[in-house]
Amino acid sequence: MRRRWAPVLVLVLLGVLTGPAASVPVSAAPDGLAADLDRILADPRLDGSHAGVVVRDPESDQVLYSRQARARATPASNAKLFTAAAALEQLGPQHRFRTDVRTAAPRNGPVLAGDLYLRGTGDPTMLAADYDELARQVADSGVRVVQGRLLGDDSWFDDVPLGTGWAWDDEPAYYAAPVSALTVAPDEDFDAGSAIVRVTPGAEGSPAAVRLDPPNGAVRVENQAVTGAPDSASTLSVERAHGSDQVVVRGSVPAGSAPAEEFTSVPDPTAYALDVFARALRAHGVQVAGIGEGAVPEGARTIAARDSMPLRELLVPFLKLSNNGHAEVLTKTMGEQARGEGSWPAGLAVLGERLTGLGLEPGRLRQVDGSGLSSMDSVSPEQVALLLDNVRARPWFADLRAALPVAADPDRMVGGTLRNRMGGTPAAGNAHAKTGSLTGVSALSGYVTAANGRPLVFSVLLNDFLSDAPTDVEDAIAVRLAQYTGPGEPARGVPAVPRTVPPAAGADLECAWTKSC
Repeated sequence: MRRRWAPVLVLVLLGVLTGPAASVPVSAAPDGLAADLDRILADPRLDGSHAGVVVRDPESDQVLYSRQARARATPASNAKLFTAAAALEQLGPQHRFRTDVRTAAPRNGPVLAGDLYLRGTGDPTMLAADYDELARQVADSGVRVVQGRLLGDDSWFDDVPLGTGWAWDDEPAYYAAPVSALTVAPDEDFDAGSAIVRVTPGAEGSPAAVRLDPPNGAVRVENQAVTGAPDSASTLSVERAHGSDQVVVRGSVPAGSAPAEEFTSVPDPTAYALDVFARALRAHGVQVAGIGEGAVPEGARTIAARDSMPLRELLVPFLKLSNNGHAEVLTKTMGEQARGEGSWPAGLAVLGERLTGLGLEPGRLRQVDGSGLSSMDSVSPEQVALLLDNVRARPWFADLRAALPVAADPDRMVGGTLRNRMGGTPAAGNAHAKTGSLTGVSALSGYVTAANGRPLVFSVLLNDFLSDAPTDVEDAIAVRLAQYTGPGEPARGVPAVPRTVPPAAGADLECAWTKSC
């Protein structure tokens, strides 16, 4: 991938409504519910902060509760709701990413007299095993010697790898991995563009062993880690310096302990994919003369190919685990499909068009990336709730709802980022909602079925608090909605909700981003 950083460009999505008015209708809130939600939001940790909340009854088209409904706030990963809905609308639930191997060179028996091309379209699910399968197909075609080079074609996307407004110190983190049309995922969470650094202790006092998974030469490892006493505490740190391809492993790991795993982003995903594929070719007995980058020539024939899972299946790791890279790949893919330009500006323009078609007012929000990792994103709970309401009529709605985290479900690919929240409450197994968190930002928006059986839509956007993320405030709102019996009910008081304990490190990030859930 050519190295060029994204310009600081604020893209305000402008749209003209073509359907009915998209503003949320105003309705008096039932006194009991309003009183209880007011009490929940009176939490002292929210003093001086922003708290925007909207609760809608889709069947009656009434707003049951509204606070700072039109005030915009940073949504964090709640932005993924807009991206997912737009992608389903634009690309369709059956969309698949293709990675293929092509050549325009003539064959002379087992010898390919020219270059071999690896071409990607952004598939974030490509594992080392998938590159191995492509290599097997090449070998099965009879090719044993490539007299030219193995060239990577990542031209499906532009050459801007990082999003507008992403923090510079997030760049080495796997949740902020560069975006490329050719990449590798090290695990079945499909954290594309990252690698696992696995540290195994040796005998006490000896160096620890370090290896990359998958093995690759796209990052260089400097191993300074040692093995400590069996009962010692781990002081391990794995750091890739900003803008560097060198990962430094420091500290001590206790003898006899299980291997430690840390993730790092890989600065050049295209080089990463080429390296992994070249190793696979060698393992299958195919020799190449060198590695580089280049566009597939006209008339090239395909000798190996792999299609990804459909989008409806990719939605599960995308939304359950709040995968940033998936959001950005979908954004650029929308731009490529609709406008022939796989870039953030093109993709975000298409996203705005699709939101307009879903009854939203894109001129009322700002989205500069697909994931919500940028603090420049700005939306209101009114627009989030309206989106969640309107998509209920779309034919792909069941796919979207099924991909949302489910409160207190222990299965990681069901409960996702809500798997440890709202246990033992009426919201457990009931609330299907998207989480979101950055420093000073926490959000929860989704669906809950009230005690009277009516489906409710809610959006909670909290900004500018100084404490750990007050996720229990969001949870209390969802639980109270699950207790709702209808207009005129009396106040119940603040529901008892277990306090969610934030992870020891990275409490201001999605738990999936720190691999703590």
